[in-house]
Amino acid sequence: MSKFTVKKRHVIRKSQIARLFDHLVEEIGPSAELFRSERIERIETDAPVEIYLVDKKPLLMATETWTFPTLRGLVEHPIPERRVVVDTGAVRFVANGADAMRPGIVSISPDIRAGRPAQIVEERYGKPLAVGIALLDAADMEQQERGKSVRSIHRVGDDIWNIEI
Repeated sequence: MSKFTVKKRHVIRKSQIARLFDHLVEEIGPSAELFRSERIERIETDAPVEIYLVDKKPLLMATETWTFPTLRGLVEHPIPERRVVVDTGAVRFVANGADAMRPGIVSISPDIRAGRPAQIVEERYGKPLAVGIALLDAADMEQQERGKSVRSIHRVGDDIWNIEI
C-alpha cells in the first residue's frame, strides 16, 4: 500500500455503529463485544479500506462486504476466530508483506471462508503478524499442499499500522 493521508475524521451515528457491529459479529462472532464503544469515529483516507477509531485508536477496518479488526485491534484485543497459524520460518516473510503460503501454515481455524478476512499469527506466541483475505475455505485450505492460501492486505509497519491521528 502506498502512503495515504487522513482527509477527514468524524463521529458516526448510533445506527451506523449498530450496522458496523452487525458486520463485525458476522465475521468474528461474540468477540465483537471487545470492540464495542459509545464513540466510534470514521476517518476518511485514500486507503483501500475504511478505518474506524474506537476510543481514538484505529482498531477496525471495513469494506462494503466485511468488517474486521486491524492489527492494532488484534494486538489490543486478541480473538480466537479466523486464525491461520504460520510456522517460525514463514514469520519474517509474512511480517514483510508476503502472502501466507500453504507449506508454512501449521493450523487453520475451521471458520475461515474464501474471500473473507483472516488473521495470520505466528505459532510460538500466537501474536498477529498480518490480516489477509483467505483464498480458500478452511476445508479446501487443509487439502491444499502448496500455493497461496491467504493474500496479505495489512501488516505490521504498513500505512494502516503507522497511521497518525
